Amino acid sequence: MQQIILTQAEWNIMESLWKKAPKIGSEIVADVKEIAGYSRSTTLTMLSRMTKKGYLECAEDEKGIKTYCPLIDRQEAVCQETDHFLNRVYHGSLSLLVSTFTERQKLSREEINSLYEILKKAEEEHE
Repeated sequence: MQQIILTQAEWNIMESLWKKAPKIGSEIVADVKEIAGYSRSTTLTMLSRMTKKGYLECAEDEKGIKTYCPLIDRQEAVCQETDHFLNRVYHGSLSLLVSTFTERQKLSREEINSLYEILKKAEEEHE
């Protein structure tokens, strides 16, 4: 499995493509300009780099128009990013992350119930 470590700028491009793909370069440029304000040249440079990294597939038609598709799955990228964050910031401790989060955020009853359901499911899977 390919290790996926996306920068914030790369996330912006991937989100554009995960919403709809394939897309031509100008569509991605417009999306990323709206999301993050990047210039055309910056976005095109990033598309080229991401293609070289193996994150995107690029096809060029006879008119020279490039079309891009993601080569990585959003869910896989999210899982790897979550693992990376958990290990980097919380030394792998999920309970420390949840403790920090719940101390800083006021949870709604619905969110608390949802967390209980997640924990019940995890408990059942370990029995």
